[in-house]
Amino acid sequence: MANPSRIIYTLTDEAPLLATYSFLPVIEAYAAKAGVGVETRDISVAARILAQFPDRLGEKAVDDALAELGDLAKTPEANIIKLPNISASVPQLKAAIKELQEQGFDLPAYPDDPKTDEERETRARYDKVKGSAVNPVLREGNSDRRAPASVKGYAKAHPHRMGAWSPDSKTNVATMGEHDFRSNEKSVVIESDDTLRIEHVGADGETAVLKPEVKVLAGEVVDATFMDVAALRRFLTEQVARAKAEDVLFSVHLKATMMKVSDPIIFGHAVQAFFPTLFDQYGEQLAAAGISPNDGLGALLSAVADLPDGEAIKAAVQQGLAEGPAMAMVDSDKGITNLHVPSDVIIDASMPAMIRTSGHMWGPEGEEADTLAVIPDSSYAGVYQTVIDDCREHGAFDPATMGSVPNVGLMAQAAEEYGSHDKTFEVPAAGTVRVVASDGTVLIEHEVQPGDIWRACQTKDAPIRDWVKLAVTRARATGAPAVFWLDETRAHDAELIAKVNEYLPEHDTDGLTIEIMPPAEACAYSLERIRKGEDTISVTGNVLRDYNTDLFPILELGTSAKMLSVVPLMNGGGLFETGAGGSAPKHVQQLVRENYLRWDSLGEFFALAASLEHLAQADDNARAQVLADTLDRATGTFLNEDKSPTRKVGGIDNRGSHFYLALYWAEELAQQTDDAELAADFASLAQSLRSQEETIVGELNGVQGEAADIGGYFRPDPEKAERVMRPSATLNEALASL
Repeated sequence: MANPSRIIYTLTDEAPLLATYSFLPVIEAYAAKAGVGVETRDISVAARILAQFPDRLGEKAVDDALAELGDLAKTPEANIIKLPNISASVPQLKAAIKELQEQGFDLPAYPDDPKTDEERETRARYDKVKGSAVNPVLREGNSDRRAPASVKGYAKAHPHRMGAWSPDSKTNVATMGEHDFRSNEKSVVIESDDTLRIEHVGADGETAVLKPEVKVLAGEVVDATFMDVAALRRFLTEQVARAKAEDVLFSVHLKATMMKVSDPIIFGHAVQAFFPTLFDQYGEQLAAAGISPNDGLGALLSAVADLPDGEAIKAAVQQGLAEGPAMAMVDSDKGITNLHVPSDVIIDASMPAMIRTSGHMWGPEGEEADTLAVIPDSSYAGVYQTVIDDCREHGAFDPATMGSVPNVGLMAQAAEEYGSHDKTFEVPAAGTVRVVASDGTVLIEHEVQPGDIWRACQTKDAPIRDWVKLAVTRARATGAPAVFWLDETRAHDAELIAKVNEYLPEHDTDGLTIEIMPPAEACAYSLERIRKGEDTISVTGNVLRDYNTDLFPILELGTSAKMLSVVPLMNGGGLFETGAGGSAPKHVQQLVRENYLRWDSLGEFFALAASLEHLAQADDNARAQVLADTLDRATGTFLNEDKSPTRKVGGIDNRGSHFYLALYWAEELAQQTDDAELAADFASLAQSLRSQEETIVGELNGVQGEAADIGGYFRPDPEKAERVMRPSATLNEALASL
């Protein structure tokens, strides 16, 4: 080995974090035999909060692991396995702060309406933790997401359940189509390195600087747009009436976690549109008490108990629910609606789940029903309508025969909308918001009204060039057509199309099919092919990357957690992501209630194999390649033997699945012929695990059924969590023997 090898394994949140307590000892034990060190870095929402306040925490201060990994991601040595993390909404952030305060950390309260300099500074620190705080820092490369062959083969042999579709289904998408982010977008390409500023010029001529410095590079694409809030409110009111008239469920689908400034505001307008009488009567009183509709109906109902008119407000909510259309539910048994928590219904997870379930969501009575899916901005809403129309015409997809839609996603260096948070503003007064170059040239401007949501985003040239290269590389490797989902009638996409056409000739595309199509048309093309069992690479921007890598895997595989997600970092390192964490909160609740963790770590298995393979090539580490190859084979056995967690207490859960992966991996290592010494090392472990299988499974399953204490939701106690997640002394001793 030319260089010592190192994997950085991230500690994140909820179910993925708990699973790490069980799986990490396996990784450490096996990797050590290849001279690979495994280090951890805590980038959980709790750790990110604590890292913002070293001045207050004294001896309890923690390192800013996210900043450290951000620097590492820019180096050739980077090898980071990144598990799903919480993209905190305001309610989640407040809950995490409360838990940390109860654990003895001296943290200030989250200031909803900061008035002093100290409160504004505190709010600014907390804002760094909200929403998509992790991904833009680590993603110094573009995304390559696909279903591994073993997973796709398993899905075809064991197809998951798909709900039947009726040609009479009344399910549809409602979107604005005008006066929204897509229709108001303007875009420019920066000619030379510069520092821009964003300013608001009021109707009275007064200029307020919204953001004094926006650094840009030559060739960078800069966009700006706004959502007309008056048009938004009219649209939302119309959709409430439409859902009532069509007798379908009303649901709103946003991304209030990643789009942490704009989408909570839009969510708040949806809450107000559904309960107009409530806010007409009590809006001023709620605002005076600091209760914001942006935090959702759940937070509102919890907070009004202390108000003089609390009972009357609750009655007004019930009246609104009775008079309006039936609302889609997150949990009908508990009365949790689509509008309760902004982070409960996340578009990229909720829309595919609805499409997979006959176009249905759950209604107030616990019954499935057709749904009006309200997606205010029209940028990508047409993609979902296209899938709905296709299912209405052709019926549900068949996982046993359908093709695949892997993705190459433009996301490096906070590309596109997910990089807009620090440049998104709720407009304070009528006037003009403009983007101005350092020489005073106005690059983009919009006339706006109070309450409009204005945003700008950046897409650097180097990531675009790298994205085109990755698309051609994947098309060449697979032979599948690669389709850029870009619309020439949208301002930003028109600039990207010009760059794609400029950079494609840099690559050998002979014999390849490479197309450019608007998103809805590209979706229809891909759907036609997957119904014939054919694969099509979707080459998309950052948001569509997120949407497509949930949409198609959920239809193909039943989940997006089984995707291989590789980020070839632009400076030569590797970032290996392990799938989506949308179901993670429910899994934690089940663990605490009955000591059973349903989280499926298959994504971690795939990421680890890819990470080891990268190390083998980067560090000339032959043993790392042996580990990678044998892990791939072991994962195939794991799938064929159906050792993923079962759904209920009594079967194996996450901990049992880790045992079987360890067993199959040890057996593969013992049987491989590339490294006799390594085979000998693992032969005794394989024999030990196999001979004690019944004992180990008994110890792992024996703890199920009782409540489990992990010492915290956002920041579990490490000793308690390890005891819960490693209950088999026999397995622990076997691993230690390595």
